[in-house]
Amino acid sequence: MKPTTKPVSTFVIGGDLKINRLGYGAMQLTGAGVWGDAPDRDQAKRVLNDAVEAGVNFIDTADAYGPHTNEVLIQEALSAHYGKIVIATKGGFERPGPGQWVPNGRPEYIRNAIDGSLRRLKRDRIDLWQLHRIDPKVPVEETLGPVVDAVKAGKIKHVGLSEVDVKAVERAEKVLPIVSVQNLYNLADRSWEPVLDYTAKKNMAFIPWFPLASGPDKMQEQLGALARKYQATVAQIALAWLLQRSPNILLIPGTSSPQHLRENLDAIQITLSDEDFNALSARP
Repeated sequence: MKPTTKPVSTFVIGGDLKINRLGYGAMQLTGAGVWGDAPDRDQAKRVLNDAVEAGVNFIDTADAYGPHTNEVLIQEALSAHYGKIVIATKGGFERPGPGQWVPNGRPEYIRNAIDGSLRRLKRDRIDLWQLHRIDPKVPVEETLGPVVDAVKAGKIKHVGLSEVDVKAVERAEKVLPIVSVQNLYNLADRSWEPVLDYTAKKNMAFIPWFPLASGPDKMQEQLGALARKYQATVAQIALAWLLQRSPNILLIPGTSSPQHLRENLDAIQITLSDEDFNALSARP
């Protein structure tokens, strides 16, 4: 695994959306169990605005966050910035209660999800709409039918998938172009590595969720030593590794804390040596 000497700071999604590779994931701006509105809406709006003012131009959300409250919050906080930021949202989950996530890929549900996101975000078009999960009970071709219709109608610009293997991406690509994949990936859990390599080869964005998991004690000790060496936090080292892992990785660390936001964004300033990168890349 060979790192880039200096990680590039931008990536172009779908050939026309130039994104700063350190974005912001808004899921934490909800209540416990990703249920209900942010406990402190004023601070949540402040964090969103701080992110944009610091150079973030990619905000990741979903209709399932809240549900619905997260999209409303983003619209209220960031509508004045709509001309210079990319809002990515997702659909395909029902939320019966806190901590409960039920895939629903029925075409009518997906059609309503798209229209609902447009309404809550007060947008004419969604820059990047992602299928939150493939429903095992519904053929993905049927699920993506209304997505194709929405693209043709100008309601969606680009389409991505979440938590999928390579075969699922290839199957979806037969229906419409796929520009991004959002899977669980971090230093401690690299089970989706083949998907990352596939997306890099295809010039798709790979968007790790839960990017800050640090893994077993041995790795935490290693990260701590590197944090001291680079005068950084453990989280910054983990993010720096991801940025160097592949130039198509787009990070969306989330936080409800202005201080942690600033720390996360400063990770772009860190370039690990080849030796340190390779040491972290060794399997935990």
